[in-house]
Amino acid sequence: MSRFIDLSVATQDTASEATPVTVEVLGHEAAATVLGLTPEDFPDGMAISNETVTLTTHTGTHMDAPLHYGPLSGGRPAKSIDRVPLEWCFGPGVRLDLRHVPAGEGITADEVRQALDAARHQLRPGDLVLLWTGADALWGSARYLTDYAGLTGEATRYLVERGVRVIGIDAWGLDRPMRSMIEDYRRTGDRGHLWPAHLYGRTREYLQLEKLAHLGDLPAATGFTVACFPVAVAGAGAGWTRVVALLD
Repeated sequence: MSRFIDLSVATQDTASEATPVTVEVLGHEAAATVLGLTPEDFPDGMAISNETVTLTTHTGTHMDAPLHYGPLSGGRPAKSIDRVPLEWCFGPGVRLDLRHVPAGEGITADEVRQALDAARHQLRPGDLVLLWTGADALWGSARYLTDYAGLTGEATRYLVERGVRVIGIDAWGLDRPMRSMIEDYRRTGDRGHLWPAHLYGRTREYLQLEKLAHLGDLPAATGFTVACFPVAVAGAGAGWTRVVALLD
């Protein structure tokens, strides 16, 4: 019997989202009139409800596909979310404890290696790497948008070159906060400060899971399987994803 741990946040309108989420509910009684009937035509005076949801593909826990990073990856057309191979989205997980990295700072390749050593794990092709920053404790507040550590370009390269296809993080984004990156760019004029983890995906394709949660509920750094199948939004650069850890 497997145990399931939900590593996702609920999709909702919250101060932790950069864009608004609206949910228009068609209730059980009102739904009858849409069908050209009356509530009395149904048992208990109720038809079946519906919801109309307006949001972006990057709302809530979601997966970024190579197309999000640019039109090409490794010189070939970048995959949209509906073209992501499903076998990339299921496999052994490893949680890297990076909670000591200060908010706004970049997680370096050395810090990734140290976290792997602490987890007593050697990366294998197909591993799904989950970065535990502790930022999910801020979910529901505006600080979630700004107070977290992000992955550097060199650390992204380190993971992807070792066969990692999926990198997840329990923060708003995989890169450092937007404000931090833009401030450093304006101060130095160095475009390398702008979304280096994302833009590495133009060199080699990989997937990102953003807005993970409950990584602290995992009993250990390894010994679990991750399932993260995205909704196949045709031609899109991202898709909503229910991320689940399975433990025996």
